[in-house]
Amino acid sequence: MKDALISVIIPVYNIMDCLERCVRSVCAQTYKQLEILLVDDGSTDGTGRLCDELAKEDGRIRVFHKENGGSSSARNLGIREARGAYLGFVDSDDFIEPQMYERMYGQMKKGGCQIVQISRDELNEDGSRRPDVCIPPKQRVVQDGETFLRSLLLHEGDCSFCTKLIPAALLHGKGFPEGELNEDFRLLVQLLEETEHICILPEQMYHVYYRVGSNTRKRDRNDFSRVFEDIVRNADYVGEVVGRRFPSLEKEAVRFGLYQRLDYLLHIPVGRMVDSDGFYVNVKRWCRRHVADAAANPYLTAKQKRDLLLLTLAPKSIRRVHGVLMRLRKAG
Repeated sequence: MKDALISVIIPVYNIMDCLERCVRSVCAQTYKQLEILLVDDGSTDGTGRLCDELAKEDGRIRVFHKENGGSSSARNLGIREARGAYLGFVDSDDFIEPQMYERMYGQMKKGGCQIVQISRDELNEDGSRRPDVCIPPKQRVVQDGETFLRSLLLHEGDCSFCTKLIPAALLHGKGFPEGELNEDFRLLVQLLEETEHICILPEQMYHVYYRVGSNTRKRDRNDFSRVFEDIVRNADYVGEVVGRRFPSLEKEAVRFGLYQRLDYLLHIPVGRMVDSDGFYVNVKRWCRRHVADAAANPYLTAKQKRDLLLLTLAPKSIRRVHGVLMRLRKAG
């Protein structure tokens, strides 16, 4: 049987320093039935021209130029233009091992799985390796949609689309939510409602380049990315999905909602912790309604329960004390 075409979608924006490495790692795949879609999201630094130059070197590369609309918008254009039976995604500052798509497609051909996931690692700008965010399994693992969702709710699973090979038909009529961060989580939860089996491979063949300044990777700790609001919205969304589709995961979903709000309260600048900020006020109210849930939830650590209780009772005061302690620790 002839190998199927895989469409690899790469959203691109002002990434001159990393794009060539990324694209060449995809072109070097041992699986040759690829098309590579570079979606230039309104770059202003010459990246769009670099995309066109790379396309001249490999006929499998197709370039699309669009007005700036964000990564989700660029990915969605790629989904609409893709010709492949399967879709893969690579972020333009990352790179992949030559055998990655061959390994994933080989597993897909065996049948029994609707989504195949490879494992990943993360690298600093100096090339040193960061601690694993997602611990790879020791061997191939197959999970149903509910089990995989449970791993996401416990912050153990990998929600990134960059590590996955997905049938194009599964994304028909769907797309990444535009204008939001943490967008992979929202779309993946939608797919899990329709997915019976996901295969997870142990090889760490996708390399995340931890590039300071991209999305949530800010240089200044006082920067407050809107991702911290989006993760709270995603917690509410997945809570609705669990209630409708996976009721056995209720405690895990409550834990997820508490954890995401704790993350929000630990990062919002103290100056924004005011009653005129409606989102902040709603987070406080939600946490106060769920104090008993936080205390009793078996999936929260003792430290998380303590931090939630303190930040729920006196969020601004606790953050101020925490800030003073951190400054004293640095001074010492």
